[in-house]
Amino acid sequence: MSTTVRERWISPGDLNGFLGLVVDNLSVLAFLATALIGIFGFPADIVFLRMVPGTTFGVLLGNLAYTAMARRLAQRSGRTDVTAMPLGLDAPTSIGMAFLVLGPAFLHFKQTGLDAQAAGLATWRLGMASLVIMGVLKFVLSFFGGMVQRHVPRAGLLGSIAGIALVLMGFFPLVEILKHPLVGFAGLGVVLYALVARARMPWNLPGVLVAFVVGALLYYVLGSLGWLGSGYEPPKPWTWRFALPLPTLEWMGGMASAVPYLPLILPFGLLMVVGGINVTESARAAGDEYRTRDILLVEALATLVAGFCGGVAQTTPYIGQPSYKAMGAGTGYTLLTGLFVGLGGVFGYLSNLVELIPLSVLAPILVFVAIGITVQAFEATPMRYAPAVVFSFFPAIARMVAIKLSDPTYVAPEHVVALLGDRAHGFSELAIINALGNGFIITSMVWASFVVAMIDGKALRAALILLLGAALSLFGVIHSVQLSGGIYLPWQLDEAQRALAWQFAAAYAVLAVVLVALSLSASSRRTDAA
Repeated sequence: MSTTVRERWISPGDLNGFLGLVVDNLSVLAFLATALIGIFGFPADIVFLRMVPGTTFGVLLGNLAYTAMARRLAQRSGRTDVTAMPLGLDAPTSIGMAFLVLGPAFLHFKQTGLDAQAAGLATWRLGMASLVIMGVLKFVLSFFGGMVQRHVPRAGLLGSIAGIALVLMGFFPLVEILKHPLVGFAGLGVVLYALVARARMPWNLPGVLVAFVVGALLYYVLGSLGWLGSGYEPPKPWTWRFALPLPTLEWMGGMASAVPYLPLILPFGLLMVVGGINVTESARAAGDEYRTRDILLVEALATLVAGFCGGVAQTTPYIGQPSYKAMGAGTGYTLLTGLFVGLGGVFGYLSNLVELIPLSVLAPILVFVAIGITVQAFEATPMRYAPAVVFSFFPAIARMVAIKLSDPTYVAPEHVVALLGDRAHGFSELAIINALGNGFIITSMVWASFVVAMIDGKALRAALILLLGAALSLFGVIHSVQLSGGIYLPWQLDEAQRALAWQFAAAYAVLAVVLVALSLSASSRRTDAA
């Protein structure tokens, strides 16, 4: 017997959910845009007229699809309390794209002689190509998500993303907070008060919204009084920027430039597949039975379409579906969010909101997200694997140091080259830091995985993982000896770089042999004892 359910399109809970989901998306988009413009000097017109419309179009399509899926589930189950899966821009990988791919690529293009506009367009094409690559990868892996989850330990998956969170989403925004401590620290305190201490906000307002309001008021009031120094910028006039996210093949021009960044791009896509599996399980535990493959396919197609239309940041289903259900959200909040964010990219009002919110106001939200992701890496991983999670953080720390040391505004490029080539006392320390940080996401997965295997007493499995690490290291997928982090054939490197590449690869292979020998020795002792 079929049951007909007339679920309301919009409920009071949907308005709360809409507000929370919009703030989450706006936070990520604003930090992506302001980091590119404010930190790297990216041309604002390229960000707002080319990158933002396509990026928000992916949010629109994904949320519309999840709304339709939720309403079908309500009809099929005869329930009126179904909550749609929330979708938005992924914070860790979006910030990672800004700091690890788009920003450095823009500076590299400028160093080759391109002016800011030409370098910005080349970077935009690279960003589009990166998103298309991630979309294709996610589409393929959506059919094998369970297999990926079974073969990569949770410590490796969560540890690698926690490393991004801790040093990129946490430390870098913390620096932005302390550039305007009167503003940023107050906003951070409100975020911690509302979201960590879980204290109730006035009139039950979302804590993130209160933090925004407090931070913005302090910034513009204190700044207009001259208390924030030269770092204060008065609000810019409202500007309507109309740009349709039309499909284009310009991403093909960025494919060659994207190749050196594959060790970053591919893990970004992989992490979202596993994350999609986890959030689907979370929604199922809350009572909403979505098909995992459908959730993953929507995520993949939204990312792919966004890339074709000029986007540079991938979408993902958010982990907080049970929280939205608890606040009474149904199927309308994702519809409202998709329309508000998608149309905001087209008509430009999101760009104006982004320009009104300074980094010191946005940064506390990202610090909180960084704390949450890092805590989750330990909570969702058995305690005996905690050393593997911690061990996986070190490559991310190396990457953070390398980002700062290779920044031409910190260290002159010619001095960086001299430091890389200094072999007076063996390999250059900067060369080691650079190699350790290059491909750090995959490195973190490899390191955590072989430590997990050792903890489980599976020395042969650990050895096989190490041999995989040796192969990846040899070709620069991890531990690339090039400053750019590019992939290469080792015999085509110069003598100094080739020596370092072989050393890293051999180190993995030697450790694999040592572990096999230790395993055989232990087996022999057990046999003798028997």
